[in-house]
Amino acid sequence: MKKSLCFYFQIHLPFQFRRFRFFDIGNSHEYYDDFNTRTALQKAAEQCYLPMNKVLSDIIKEYGQQFKVALSITGETIEQLEMYAPQVLKSFQELANTGSVEFLCETYSHSLAFLKDEHELDRQLLKQAETIKKYFGQYPQTVRLTGLIYSDQIGERIAKLGFKAMITEGAKHVLGWKSPNYLYNNACNSDLKILLRNFHLSDDIAYRFSDRSWDQWPVTGEKFSEWLHEVDKHEEVVNLFMDYLTFGERHTKGSGIFEFMRYLPQEILKRGDFEFQTPSEIIKKHDAKAPVHVPYPISWSEEERDLSIWLGNDLQNDAFNSLCELGVKVSFANDEELTRDWERLQDSDNFYYMGTKWLTDGSTRRFRNVYSSPYDAYINYMNVLSDFILRVEEIVNLKIKDLLGNKKYAGKLEGIVSLSQDRYTPLQIKKAVEALKEELNLDPVQRSEKAAKTKKSITEDVKKTPKKPTKAKNK
Repeated sequence: MKKSLCFYFQIHLPFQFRRFRFFDIGNSHEYYDDFNTRTALQKAAEQCYLPMNKVLSDIIKEYGQQFKVALSITGETIEQLEMYAPQVLKSFQELANTGSVEFLCETYSHSLAFLKDEHELDRQLLKQAETIKKYFGQYPQTVRLTGLIYSDQIGERIAKLGFKAMITEGAKHVLGWKSPNYLYNNACNSDLKILLRNFHLSDDIAYRFSDRSWDQWPVTGEKFSEWLHEVDKHEEVVNLFMDYLTFGERHTKGSGIFEFMRYLPQEILKRGDFEFQTPSEIIKKHDAKAPVHVPYPISWSEEERDLSIWLGNDLQNDAFNSLCELGVKVSFANDEELTRDWERLQDSDNFYYMGTKWLTDGSTRRFRNVYSSPYDAYINYMNVLSDFILRVEEIVNLKIKDLLGNKKYAGKLEGIVSLSQDRYTPLQIKKAVEALKEELNLDPVQRSEKAAKTKKSITEDVKKTPKKPTKAKNK
């Protein structure tokens, strides 16, 4: 039986905040730097998205269903593509129509908040799944989280939502003597299958491809296919996961990265020991060999494969904890604009900018940092967050007043707040929201159960309308 080879590429760009000063707090709600956001997207489109989509399209035209690839695009990025680069969005949709591309699910805003708020994980995954269905005609069954973050507990939550698989890092400290080149399952729920990234081979492309000091440079399609051929004959799956900006931005066009990818499938298919498959195809073809035990969250970031690139210092943790405290209040407010800003504040890039690891480890990702220092990033973020908190409390304040006039809720609020007050203190708001959790469906258990039912009903309603697959050219 042929081994399975899974290429997966992740696509995300954040909405960038403008310079938001202390004196803007309470006076301005314009948080975003539209010019820099648009410029970053257009640069990525020109250098990576359009040329790489063309490469994938050409490969599919050449080899048809012999070539498969998986992509995930955050909802935030789709919003930007609609606004600033609709031709790029169209090119992704054309890839979806080939039948050779599977779109995965992730949090809508590249969030980290799910580490503290399961409801936010549920809400964003369902929103993202609906977004993928709307734009690409697929309802995703495989999940990847920000930075390939995964743990046993997170996987168990994903399984309850009805998803079939997750992808994560094949971290050495988790696997020990085991190989990432098999299909595994979640330790708490065996129904959820786990695909592990082969970081050696992935990073040969993602990080080392254009490194002229590397003893294996230059990498050719023939050489890389030989490395794949050397994988142990008993192993079954090789997962190559990387950021889409690997192509054209991290490794520029002049490095030969596009030509490498264009001819790699030819070299792999020539040998005949691998077939390209998507995650959904892999979990149907292979049985899980064993559960993979991950008691603490892992990621694909840095040598430690942990969360420290986002939550490794006091600045990052203070900002993150301050943000996560607002979850129930934002749900209580149920305001569209607040929810939009709430999602964008959760973007992991905000916390990456506050990190200090890249100052000393030579990280190749520091080109994405738009601030002069971690402290500069922290101050700007906290100024935006402070204004956001004022808006949340203003809307919640008005909503509590409305509920006080309703006999159904007034009894629950008695002794906490009164109609005679003009404004309520943050402590009163917190107590009022707590008192109304059950009535307003703010209880985490209730919300999680509702999310699971919603996911199940949506999945059952999806029409089985398979795409017409692209046929290979006649040789």
